[in-house]
Amino acid sequence: MKSTQIVVSLLSILLLVSACSDPSSGQVSQAPAAAQTVSVMTLESTKIEFSMTLPGRITPFRQSQVRPQVDGVVTKRLFEEGAQVEQGQQLYQIDDARYAAQLNSAMADLESVNANLKAMEAKSARYKDLVARKAVSQQEYDDIIAQTAQAKAAISVADATIALAQVNLDYTQVYAPISGQISRSYITEGALVTTNQAQQLATITQLDPMYLDMQESGKAVLELREEMRKRQSLPVSLLIDETKGSIYEHKGEVKFSEVTVDESTGSVTLRAIVPNPDGILLPGLFVKGRINTGMVDGILVPQRATMRQPDSSINVYIVNTENKVEVRPIQPVRTIDADYVVTSGLNEGDKIIVVGYQKVGPGAKVNPVPWKNEQAQSSSKQ
Repeated sequence: MKSTQIVVSLLSILLLVSACSDPSSGQVSQAPAAAQTVSVMTLESTKIEFSMTLPGRITPFRQSQVRPQVDGVVTKRLFEEGAQVEQGQQLYQIDDARYAAQLNSAMADLESVNANLKAMEAKSARYKDLVARKAVSQQEYDDIIAQTAQAKAAISVADATIALAQVNLDYTQVYAPISGQISRSYITEGALVTTNQAQQLATITQLDPMYLDMQESGKAVLELREEMRKRQSLPVSLLIDETKGSIYEHKGEVKFSEVTVDESTGSVTLRAIVPNPDGILLPGLFVKGRINTGMVDGILVPQRATMRQPDSSINVYIVNTENKVEVRPIQPVRTIDADYVVTSGLNEGDKIIVVGYQKVGPGAKVNPVPWKNEQAQSSSKQ
């Protein structure tokens, strides 16, 4: 009985082996290998903005130091510290008694020389008749003519003295040279001020608009200057808080760049004008400026999906409609963060292998699954 069971088992094994064997080659056939799973990204064509981020500092558009033009004691302060003042608004009053007296004295001197001139002119007219009748000598007449000329010169001097006295009197009223926000007052009523003092009376700063001064290397700034030549101005966005990614709501424009490179730093200063209607930007604030240098229609390709060849060319693997791998050469025009900018060689809708391309080759059958950009997801959550 046992021998019969053994024989039956052996026959079953032989039948199984013969069923799996290839009658033509005499070799056992193998099951086809499973398709390799790869992560793919579907490419999308979009408007890609080229930008350059530079460190910068906010500087005032205009700033003026209020200084005295005459000596004297300050009798009044006519503004509120930190307030908005207008050009031509009176800020201080300096004691004007001495300058008013000088003006009155100069005007009195003018009246005196005017009276003297009239007398000399009348005398000159009489002497002209007398010298014609030989009643006075020619020398006496010439003396009267000279005195009349001196009286006229004295009037010119008196007029200049009055003008100077009037200017000094006007300078006792200190006005705002520009419109803007005024600082605290550095002097108080009763303080003696002089025309040559080092301390200003106050400072006025115009806060709208503001300047953004940025530094860039001399080599990189050539591209910016070329773009400025084409477009006249370049838009710039301000990154106020880099930690939070806060972007200032108003955009500025790059209007100017230095024409020389700083020998000590090798950099060139760029200046942008930024609106500041709400007074958020303050002089001395450090920010980052993101300059828009252009825009193209292109495709962003993750650098991790590319393969650099020995000849420095760059290839990617594309999964076609039959789920087979195709090799595609690309020529990136620029790099933005972790992506290449590609304007030719790829089409919208192409499926590029991002993860797993090391395990496959051209013509291989693959099982594509969507790629999850974990880095972009984590940054968006932050």
